[in-house]
Amino acid sequence: MAKLISVFLISLFCQFFLFEPTALSANTFKLGSISVEGNNRLSDEAILNYSRLKSNATISSEDLNSSYNKVLDTGLFKDVVFKQNGRNLTITVEEYPTVNDIFFEGNKKFTDEKLKSFIVTEPNLVFNPVSLEEDLTALQTAYKNSGRFSARVQPKVINRSNNRVDLIFEIYEGSVVEIEKINFVGNREFSDRRLRRVLSSKQAGVLRKIIMSDILIEEKISLDKRRLADFYRSRGFADFRINDVNTELSEEKDGFFITYNISEGPKFALGEVKLRSNVKEVLISDFKNFISLIPGETYSPKLIQNEITKLEEKLQARGFEFVRVRPEVTRNLNSLTLNVDLVFEKGDRLFVERIDISGNVATLDRVLRRQFFIVEGDPFNPREIKAASDRIRALGLFSDTSVTTRPGSTGSQIIIDVKVTETPTGSLTFGAGYSSQAGLGALVEYSERNFLGRGQSLSFAIKTGKDNQLYEVSFFEPMFLRNDLGFGLNFSVKDTKKQNAAYDTEIVKVQPYVVYPLGERSKIKIDYSILQTDLSNPGNVGSIITSEVNEGEVLSSSVGYVFSHDTRLYKTGSNNGVVFKLGQKFTGLGGDKTAMKTTMKVAAQRNAFKEDVKLTAEFESGLLTYTTGNSSVIDRFFLGSRKMRGFDAGGIGPRECLNRNCEVGNNDALGGENFAVVRFEAEFPLGLPDEYGMTGGLFYDIGNLWSLNNSNNDVLYEDGSWRQAIGASIFWKTPIGPLRFNFSDVLKKEQYDRDEAFDLTISTRF
Repeated sequence: MAKLISVFLISLFCQFFLFEPTALSANTFKLGSISVEGNNRLSDEAILNYSRLKSNATISSEDLNSSYNKVLDTGLFKDVVFKQNGRNLTITVEEYPTVNDIFFEGNKKFTDEKLKSFIVTEPNLVFNPVSLEEDLTALQTAYKNSGRFSARVQPKVINRSNNRVDLIFEIYEGSVVEIEKINFVGNREFSDRRLRRVLSSKQAGVLRKIIMSDILIEEKISLDKRRLADFYRSRGFADFRINDVNTELSEEKDGFFITYNISEGPKFALGEVKLRSNVKEVLISDFKNFISLIPGETYSPKLIQNEITKLEEKLQARGFEFVRVRPEVTRNLNSLTLNVDLVFEKGDRLFVERIDISGNVATLDRVLRRQFFIVEGDPFNPREIKAASDRIRALGLFSDTSVTTRPGSTGSQIIIDVKVTETPTGSLTFGAGYSSQAGLGALVEYSERNFLGRGQSLSFAIKTGKDNQLYEVSFFEPMFLRNDLGFGLNFSVKDTKKQNAAYDTEIVKVQPYVVYPLGERSKIKIDYSILQTDLSNPGNVGSIITSEVNEGEVLSSSVGYVFSHDTRLYKTGSNNGVVFKLGQKFTGLGGDKTAMKTTMKVAAQRNAFKEDVKLTAEFESGLLTYTTGNSSVIDRFFLGSRKMRGFDAGGIGPRECLNRNCEVGNNDALGGENFAVVRFEAEFPLGLPDEYGMTGGLFYDIGNLWSLNNSNNDVLYEDGSWRQAIGASIFWKTPIGPLRFNFSDVLKKEQYDRDEAFDLTISTRF
């Protein structure tokens, strides 16, 4: 019995007087005093606050263990020891040092300030080995994303007085490892060259020192896989799959070879399209007329999605907010068609609780929120969420976007999470250029696509040439007053010094405008323009130009519109389709002149020969009618190389010649009040490596410029004459923009026309 009592007393003594935190039992006891040792930087009160312990409090062993972990988890201490002496507790800590300064050695690719933005460690903060590991990972990733896969970062910690350290990152940047070649295995329908155009990653080219798209970024591989799948499926290859993507480093370790192993599968056309309703209140007959899918056309998931979106909008408009449209696709392998049943069925009664946005630093929340056509409290529609995600991505303000959903506070609510990664949106450009019309010129341009984080566009430009100067300021708000209404303002001043003419011009223009969508593929732009023009300093000119110069400064205002309809499928990358534009401008809200100016353009585009060749055909015309007063060279039409290749800006159309002899005296290009041009073009590969970014082209243009309301006997070609030109082009994609070199040969012209065998321009698309 005495032996048992002794064992019990020894156990009790050990429990209460020799306790270490890891050995506490679940029994409670009353804590005495608490003291702190080893701290130099942090106060006793701060450490006690971390521990959540108080003197004379009754605690358990679990409480004491929890307090120990709380102090240790602060990340401020190398070591923490809890030691009891009776009921009293001593907390002994060993503090991490503070960071005195941070240095980088060996860096050339990134500045010190840029490297500091990648890391979390900062001067005057506590040095933590865990944070240091995160910093090393972040720096390695930054160099990896810049194509320097062999870069190494070595940290060095230098001890200083007063428990401080200097942190030095020794960097070996290495050389850039580029994508030398992108290959495809299994492709029969499309060439490697065509598929490479789909990818965001590019092969290293002749301008590899300037461009950055030829650097392997692993995140781009996932993006490119999606782009490749979308490309094939939008063209009817519903069974397309990517078997494997192999990324191999060359033996010299100076380049990557990427190989996509794919299976195309058969090409499907659209078969029967039917509506079916599992909701008795929804009648099929009410929605049949809204189906626009045509059996026999190439099957595309995008076409089906567009049809579903349209039907669900009609359902909502009729009060069926929770009815969804689900596609059922069945295959007919004999005819290689896909039959589609669009099924109306009841969806879950879910509502949007809130929209949470993160990752935006410069961009205001409202810029992202207005991409959603739903707000908190509205019925939840997963297709609208997908559409909003596409609209956010289309803004071009973010390098990465993610829109996901999660359950809300109740079973009937959904929270939408929007996470974005911002990308630089501003640019400052200095450049020089050459055009055959203006000679050598210089350019200074600043543009910002996310002005003040509001999603607005702002740009300033100064362009100078041998005979001209242009100053421009542009502003555009894509969502003015409402989500689908854009507002813009343009201001420009243009001066010319006898550019293609024997007189000087000054044109000042102020133009506010609004843009409103009329459908998925149509929009209308309405503008109001104030224009001040002045012709001056005439040389050897005829009576018509002289009379226009004598008018002095002319102030006019006008209202106008431009309607456009575009059937091209940009999201599939095919660009097959038709563009139609019709614009009219009505002058005469003030002043002595009233006029109507009408322009029209129809352009068709189609890819041929497995999409390696692009064929375009364009028709463009204009009509200027003055009911009061006369037209002037400022507002009449001119056909330069942008509209009629083979001729300069004043090369064709009515012109005034002394005694109808342009070889004596003046030769004034007057412009015309009517014009019509037809252009045909084919763009094709030249057989050069893709990385050169060069393609070739052939073109044929036929056009006419005629009519003048203020004419005389010295005017030639007033009645018009059809001119023709053929030529070849070289297209070159460069970091400063797509350049176009035209080599022309005129087939038909008039005696005093001014042709142009070569011109260099910025390539444009309709």
